[in-house]
Amino acid sequence: MRAQAHTLEGFAAAIVVLSGVVFALQATAVTPLTASTSNQHIENQQAAVAEGTLAAAEANGTLAPTLLHWNSSGERFIGSGSDGVFANGGPPTPFGATLNRTFGADRVAFNVEIGYRTATGESESTQVIRMGSPSDNAVFASRTVAVFDNDPLGDGSGNVSSAAASGSFYASDADPDGPLFNVMEVRIVVWRI
Repeated sequence: MRAQAHTLEGFAAAIVVLSGVVFALQATAVTPLTASTSNQHIENQQAAVAEGTLAAAEANGTLAPTLLHWNSSGERFIGSGSDGVFANGGPPTPFGATLNRTFGADRVAFNVEIGYRTATGESESTQVIRMGSPSDNAVFASRTVAVFDNDPLGDGSGNVSSAAASGSFYASDADPDGPLFNVMEVRIVVWRI
Protein backbone atom coordinates (compact mmCIF):
# COMPACT_ATOMS: atom_id res chain seq x y z
CA MET A 1 0.00 0.00 0.00
CA ARG A 2 2.81 2.35 0.88
CA ALA A 3 4.52 1.77 -2.50
CA GLN A 4 1.31 2.58 -4.35
CA ALA A 5 0.99 5.86 -2.41
CA HIS A 6 4.56 6.83 -3.31
CA THR A 7 3.93 6.00 -6.98
CA LEU A 8 0.74 8.05 -7.02
CA GLU A 9 2.55 10.91 -5.29
CA GLY A 10 5.34 10.76 -7.91
CA PHE A 11 2.83 10.94 -10.78
CA ALA A 12 1.09 13.92 -9.16
CA ALA A 13 4.41 15.74 -8.71
CA ALA A 14 5.37 15.01 -12.33
CA ILE A 15 2.06 16.44 -13.56
CA VAL A 16 2.54 19.60 -11.48
CA VAL A 17 6.08 20.10 -12.80
CA LEU A 18 5.04 19.37 -16.39
CA SER A 19 2.11 21.79 -16.09
CA GLY A 20 4.47 24.49 -14.82
CA VAL A 21 6.85 23.97 -17.74
CA VAL A 22 4.01 24.06 -20.28
CA PHE A 23 2.63 27.26 -18.70
CA ALA A 24 6.07 28.91 -18.72
CA LEU A 25 6.60 28.06 -22.39
CA GLN A 26 3.22 29.47 -23.34
CA ALA A 27 3.78 32.64 -21.30
CA THR A 28 7.15 33.39 -22.94
CA ALA A 29 7.00 35.30 -26.19
CA VAL A 30 9.72 34.86 -28.75
CA THR A 31 10.27 38.13 -30.59
CA PRO A 32 12.87 39.35 -33.08
CA LEU A 33 14.71 40.93 -30.14
CA THR A 34 14.82 37.74 -28.06
CA ALA A 35 18.41 36.90 -27.17
CA SER A 36 20.09 34.63 -29.68
CA THR A 37 23.47 34.10 -31.23
CA SER A 38 22.61 36.40 -34.13
CA ASN A 39 21.47 39.16 -31.74
CA GLN A 40 24.73 38.83 -29.81
CA HIS A 41 26.61 39.21 -33.10
CA ILE A 42 24.63 42.39 -33.92
CA GLU A 43 25.31 43.78 -30.44
CA ASN A 44 29.03 43.10 -30.84
CA GLN A 45 29.01 44.88 -34.20
CA GLN A 46 27.15 47.88 -32.77
CA ALA A 47 29.61 48.10 -29.86
CA ALA A 48 32.57 48.00 -32.27
CA VAL A 49 31.01 50.67 -34.50
CA ALA A 50 30.27 52.93 -31.49
CA GLU A 51 33.82 52.52 -30.20
CA GLY A 52 35.26 53.17 -33.67
CA THR A 53 33.08 56.26 -34.12
CA LEU A 54 34.37 57.74 -30.86
CA ALA A 55 37.98 56.85 -31.66
CA ALA A 56 37.74 58.42 -35.13
CA ALA A 57 36.09 61.57 -33.73
CA GLU A 58 38.85 61.92 -31.16
CA ALA A 59 41.55 61.33 -33.76
CA ASN A 60 40.17 63.86 -36.27
CA GLY A 61 39.44 66.47 -33.59
CA THR A 62 35.63 66.60 -33.85
CA LEU A 63 34.79 65.22 -30.41
CA ALA A 64 35.95 68.08 -28.17
CA PRO A 65 34.26 70.83 -30.23
CA THR A 66 30.93 69.04 -29.77
CA LEU A 67 31.38 69.17 -25.99
CA LEU A 68 31.98 72.91 -26.30
CA HIS A 69 29.17 73.60 -28.81
CA TRP A 70 27.47 75.54 -26.05
CA ASN A 71 25.33 78.68 -25.96
CA SER A 72 26.28 80.34 -22.67
CA SER A 73 23.45 82.91 -22.76
CA GLY A 74 20.80 80.21 -23.35
CA GLU A 75 22.66 77.71 -21.15
CA ARG A 76 22.14 74.81 -23.55
CA PHE A 77 23.78 73.18 -26.55
CA ILE A 78 23.55 75.26 -29.73
CA GLY A 79 20.60 74.12 -31.83
CA SER A 80 19.12 71.86 -29.15
CA GLY A 81 15.47 71.80 -28.11
CA SER A 82 14.00 73.86 -25.29
CA ASP A 83 15.16 71.23 -22.80
CA GLY A 84 18.76 71.56 -24.02
CA VAL A 85 18.87 68.05 -25.53
CA PHE A 86 18.87 66.81 -29.12
CA ALA A 87 16.09 64.27 -29.69
CA ASN A 88 16.09 63.52 -33.43
CA GLY A 89 19.77 62.94 -34.07
CA GLY A 90 23.15 64.41 -33.43
CA PRO A 91 24.02 68.08 -32.86
CA PRO A 92 24.93 70.34 -35.80
CA THR A 93 28.63 69.54 -35.52
CA PRO A 94 30.90 67.25 -37.56
CA PHE A 95 30.67 64.64 -34.78
CA GLY A 96 26.87 64.89 -34.84
CA ALA A 97 26.87 64.42 -38.61
CA THR A 98 29.06 61.33 -38.18
CA LEU A 99 26.61 59.89 -35.63
CA ASN A 100 23.69 60.52 -37.98
CA ARG A 101 25.46 58.89 -40.94
CA THR A 102 26.69 55.95 -38.90
CA PHE A 103 23.56 55.06 -36.95
CA GLY A 104 20.63 57.03 -38.38
CA ALA A 105 20.33 55.17 -41.68
CA ASP A 106 20.35 51.72 -40.05
CA ARG A 107 17.39 52.30 -37.71
CA VAL A 108 19.71 52.38 -34.72
CA ALA A 109 18.90 54.78 -31.89
CA PHE A 110 21.58 56.38 -29.75
CA ASN A 111 21.94 58.50 -26.65
CA VAL A 112 25.04 60.56 -25.87
CA GLU A 113 25.93 61.71 -22.38
CA ILE A 114 28.90 63.64 -21.02
CA GLY A 115 30.24 62.66 -17.62
CA TYR A 116 32.54 64.92 -15.62
CA ARG A 117 33.80 65.69 -12.11
CA THR A 118 32.76 68.65 -10.02
CA ALA A 119 35.23 70.79 -8.07
CA THR A 120 34.38 68.68 -4.99
CA GLY A 121 35.22 65.46 -6.85
CA GLU A 122 31.66 64.20 -7.32
CA SER A 123 30.53 62.69 -10.64
CA GLU A 124 27.83 64.40 -12.67
CA SER A 125 26.59 64.10 -16.22
CA THR A 126 24.78 66.06 -18.91
CA GLN A 127 22.66 64.56 -21.66
CA VAL A 128 23.48 65.75 -25.18
CA ILE A 129 21.32 63.39 -27.28
CA ARG A 130 18.32 61.48 -25.99
CA MET A 131 16.48 59.40 -28.57
CA GLY A 132 14.62 57.31 -26.00
CA SER A 133 15.08 54.61 -23.40
CA PRO A 134 17.61 51.95 -24.40
CA SER A 135 16.38 48.39 -24.90
CA ASP A 136 17.80 45.39 -23.05
CA ASN A 137 20.06 44.79 -26.06
CA ALA A 138 21.73 48.21 -25.86
CA VAL A 139 25.52 48.49 -25.98
CA PHE A 140 27.74 51.38 -24.99
CA ALA A 141 31.14 52.85 -25.68
CA SER A 142 32.99 55.69 -24.01
CA ARG A 143 35.99 57.92 -24.53
CA THR A 144 37.64 60.55 -22.33
CA VAL A 145 38.48 64.03 -23.59
CA ALA A 146 40.58 66.65 -21.82
CA VAL A 147 39.09 70.14 -21.89
CA PHE A 148 41.31 73.10 -21.01
CA ASP A 149 40.44 76.47 -19.44
CA ASN A 150 41.09 78.48 -22.61
CA ASP A 151 39.09 76.23 -25.00
CA PRO A 152 36.56 78.45 -26.82
CA LEU A 153 32.80 77.91 -26.64
CA GLY A 154 30.86 77.26 -29.82
CA ASP A 155 28.83 80.48 -29.57
CA GLY A 156 32.00 82.63 -29.56
CA SER A 157 31.15 84.20 -26.20
CA GLY A 158 34.47 83.32 -24.58
CA ASN A 159 36.23 80.33 -23.17
CA VAL A 160 34.98 77.46 -21.09
CA SER A 161 36.60 78.70 -17.88
CA SER A 162 34.92 82.12 -17.95
CA ALA A 163 31.52 80.55 -18.76
CA ALA A 164 31.87 78.12 -15.85
CA ALA A 165 32.93 80.93 -13.51
CA SER A 166 29.73 82.82 -14.35
CA GLY A 167 27.64 79.65 -13.87
CA SER A 168 26.54 79.46 -17.50
CA PHE A 169 28.31 76.21 -18.48
CA TYR A 170 27.09 72.68 -17.68
CA ALA A 171 30.35 71.54 -16.06
CA SER A 172 32.48 73.13 -13.38
CA ASP A 173 36.24 73.66 -13.31
CA ALA A 174 37.62 70.54 -11.64
CA ASP A 175 41.12 72.08 -11.46
CA PRO A 176 40.67 75.80 -10.66
CA ASP A 177 44.39 76.37 -10.07
CA GLY A 178 45.68 74.67 -13.23
CA PRO A 179 45.19 74.93 -17.00
CA LEU A 180 43.08 71.76 -17.18
CA PHE A 181 39.36 72.52 -16.94
CA ASN A 182 37.96 68.99 -16.69
CA VAL A 183 38.29 65.49 -18.09
CA MET A 184 35.02 64.65 -19.82
CA GLU A 185 33.79 61.13 -20.53
CA VAL A 186 31.65 60.89 -23.66
CA ARG A 187 29.34 57.87 -23.48
CA ILE A 188 27.31 56.55 -26.41
CA VAL A 189 24.50 54.06 -25.84
CA VAL A 190 23.31 52.34 -29.02
CA TRP A 191 20.36 50.02 -29.64
CA ARG A 192 18.33 48.75 -32.59
CA ILE A 193 14.84 50.18 -32.95
